[in-house]
Amino acid sequence: MALMRCDFYSEVLGLSTSMTVILPQRTSSQIGMTGGAADGDPPVLYLLHGLTDDDTIWLRRTSIERYVAPLGLAVVMPQVGRSFYTDEEHGNRYWTFLSAELPRLCHEFFRLSDRREDTFVAGLSMGGYGAVKWALREPGRFAAAASLSGALNVATRRHHPTRPVDPAVWHTVFGERAVAGTDDDTVALLDRYGVDRADPPALYVACGTEDFLYEDNLAFVETARSRGVPLTVDFSPGDHDWAYWDAKIQEVLSWLPLPIRT
Repeated sequence: MALMRCDFYSEVLGLSTSMTVILPQRTSSQIGMTGGAADGDPPVLYLLHGLTDDDTIWLRRTSIERYVAPLGLAVVMPQVGRSFYTDEEHGNRYWTFLSAELPRLCHEFFRLSDRREDTFVAGLSMGGYGAVKWALREPGRFAAAASLSGALNVATRRHHPTRPVDPAVWHTVFGERAVAGTDDDTVALLDRYGVDRADPPALYVACGTEDFLYEDNLAFVETARSRGVPLTVDFSPGDHDWAYWDAKIQEVLSWLPLPIRT
């Protein structure tokens, strides 16, 4: 694998920012690890971080580089602060950065497949919300999307009785506008998902039953099923922590429809 921290300027954000990128490399002589790579441009997974983290966190808290080495999969991990992957009401345009500028720059900087069947997105917590929102808003971009412990009912989080979003974060991201029913409401987006599509993106939702976001995930899954949206669900023991996410990202990688399997 090739690992790089890419520092670059974002025209959308009007500032310099970073992403961490893993690129596949075919190897056979590394001790303890074999690298895989298909002929042609490799498939890509956009892997999104949570509220308190940055683009380096998946590499620091899991063995993601080792997990993807035999799969021939590129991994792009962008940095978006505490933005909820949204064009902030009193901040910056992180949704536009994520959905428009980032993929364009990645294809300019790196050799990556631009085919829908080779493009995937996943994330944890705030990043799980971002991954699902991106897939629901742009279903023609992705073959599959996965959420681990995602904040999948963010419209209820402002005044949640036990774990509300930090009011300062909420004010920056959403201001005083209502989130319910908008393009930032993943539950509402299920109604527009396009269940009549001949080939909708596959969805994977995992959450630990001890996680404070479990009820949000349960509500999202029930709504999806009531709308006829197909998805793979994994509700099993676990909390909102890296032990859970390190285990589950391996299951997500096994679930993705990738061309190389060991």
